[in-house]
Amino acid sequence: MSIDPEKLDRLAEVAVRTGVNLQPGQDLIITAPMAALELVQRITVQAYKAGAGLVMPFFNDEVITLARYEHGHDHSFDRAPGWFYEGLGKAFKDGAARIAITGDDPMLLSEQDPEKVARASKATSIAAKPAMEPIVGFEVNWNIVAYPGAAWASRVYPDLPVEEAQSKLMDAIYDASRLAGDDPVKNWEQHSANLQVRVDWLNDMNFEALHYTGPGTDLRLGLAEGHIWKGGASPALNGVVCQPNIPTEEVFTCPHAYKVEGTVAATKPLAHQGNVIENIAVRFEAGKIVEATATKGEDVLNALLKTDDGASRIGEVALVPHCSPISQSGTLFYNTLFDENASCHIALGQCYADTIKGGSELKPEELQQLGGNQSLIHVDWMMGSDAVDIDGIKKDGTIVPVMRAGEWA
Repeated sequence: MSIDPEKLDRLAEVAVRTGVNLQPGQDLIITAPMAALELVQRITVQAYKAGAGLVMPFFNDEVITLARYEHGHDHSFDRAPGWFYEGLGKAFKDGAARIAITGDDPMLLSEQDPEKVARASKATSIAAKPAMEPIVGFEVNWNIVAYPGAAWASRVYPDLPVEEAQSKLMDAIYDASRLAGDDPVKNWEQHSANLQVRVDWLNDMNFEALHYTGPGTDLRLGLAEGHIWKGGASPALNGVVCQPNIPTEEVFTCPHAYKVEGTVAATKPLAHQGNVIENIAVRFEAGKIVEATATKGEDVLNALLKTDDGASRIGEVALVPHCSPISQSGTLFYNTLFDENASCHIALGQCYADTIKGGSELKPEELQQLGGNQSLIHVDWMMGSDAVDIDGIKKDGTIVPVMRAGEWA
């Protein structure tokens, strides 16, 4: 076996106990690639040990996904199973928790027609709203973890035989997910406490804006009215304290969708919908991207920005020190769950309602009035490095160093 079963068991235990923090009697929905069946099985065992009511997995498959693009008729790409997402949405409204497993080939659709990829993605985003709104609104406890699928592992380590690549990627997931030592659950308790120190300081500062400077970057990013910094474990609206992302190194909040000015250059490639977009450079005016270029995948980037009115504005800003374990590994994972935790980043599209005071009780138009962006998409891309400085700007104009050379100041 190329993947250490003990490491998978530890990941499954942490996903259930720390990640989603499943409660006795609570149902659990798992979404996963078919390749991750072994991890799904282990998570299911841990979930029932924790007292799960019902565990229900749903799978996707790379061969089935490709079949649509290779053989599907044109009308297929404007359709999505709304009935399925309505069912998931009802389950979440009824109190079910959710674990999502990532691990598909990040380049699966790289050879497919980008126009069809964009159409299918938009159709899915529209249909998925009933399922995504309880997640984005943090109404239920949820978590994302990763499984080292063979195709993904071969992308990350292309010079290794596939089984060796999977084993090495499992080791990288294990290290990044803080699973080593006597008690991984305690590892996460300490890590969350460390992140909370940063969160508390940023909330005390109550900055009006952040100013980023670095190669290709001179950006003033306004923060939403009543913004709240978050990071590490936090309570969902159902009262369950969970750790949504494993791994995570970020603290994040809501930018003001209409108060972003200047230029920013990506510091890492973005893997999106089976394509890699390299050397992104954009210019903002009044919060909107008015110019966007990339040396590779520019057509994919511009199609993404045209998804809807909010796709060219940002809904999340996150701070990650350059010394994070994922950054120091030097590995490009082609997977946002990992790559976003190697670098400061911003996210195009939808804001998280719970990063604005009282935001979870507000209607979308009310969030928008405070600066919270509304969109069908939420796509993170990296714009931090050891060459980027960040200052916080207070309402009275006072400038406070936040990061210097990519590290906390």
